[in-house]
Amino acid sequence: MLLLRHLHKTYDNGVHATNDVSLDIPTGLFGLLGPNGAGKSSLMRTIATLQTPDSGSIHLDGVDVLRAPLALRRRLGYLPQDFGVYPKVSALELLDHFAVLKGLTRRGERKEAVEALLHQTNLWEARKRAVASYSGGMRQRFGIAQALLGAPRLVIVDEPTAGLDPDERNRLLNLLARIGEKVIVILSTHIVEDVTDLCARMAIIGKGRVLVEGEPQAAIATLKGRIWRGAVSDADLPDFQQRFTVLSSRLVGGKPQINIFAEAQPHAGFSQVEPGLEDVYFLQLRAAA
Repeated sequence: MLLLRHLHKTYDNGVHATNDVSLDIPTGLFGLLGPNGAGKSSLMRTIATLQTPDSGSIHLDGVDVLRAPLALRRRLGYLPQDFGVYPKVSALELLDHFAVLKGLTRRGERKEAVEALLHQTNLWEARKRAVASYSGGMRQRFGIAQALLGAPRLVIVDEPTAGLDPDERNRLLNLLARIGEKVIVILSTHIVEDVTDLCARMAIIGKGRVLVEGEPQAAIATLKGRIWRGAVSDADLPDFQQRFTVLSSRLVGGKPQINIFAEAQPHAGFSQVEPGLEDVYFLQLRAAA
């Protein structure tokens, strides 16, 4: 279990990156959902001991992470949002290099671990290619492979599916789901579907604060019977946005289709629809604005 208690971090420019963040994160896939600039990456760096909070505590399986950061680093796999590689080095060579840095110094043990991870991430056939030549999805899978070196207890992945095509996105998410059967995996993302489809528990973060925490389906259930959908004209859209709690707007057949949060039918022509995590997400962000 990863326990975060009252984490605060304010940068020199006055930005409150994390503001009284407390979370209980068990084994499995945990979704950390929020827009760009919400504080997700800052929280990930704090958990990974890449920066120190101003106050608060972090415990992993009873170990005080802030007092013993090396104890966590030995059990951590981390895939940051921007993952750089050497331009001409093959996946096999680079993963072997990372394995040495992770402490796998025995050649036979290291060879076995590297080859197993290349198979697990479906990169074995491309193992001799330079990682710089990989597609975005292949490079992200390589990033997962390096994060899994040393059998970590905690794996952190920051925006891993951003920019991937649907096939690569599904392949990567399936891989993360399998990993999450045995270890703690924190999936930091702004893509709502990633959390809805995979995560047993999640938290929505805005402006450095935890806005809601728990099971995605339980959060969705709180909006049942209170989400209404209808089409409006471009000219009428500003009026609806002023009069009602409009959660989202998208063009369907050339006209804006909007979701409204309301206890009763807000306007003629609007129909009640089943809520989704996107509705929870936008409602929470609107309330925190």
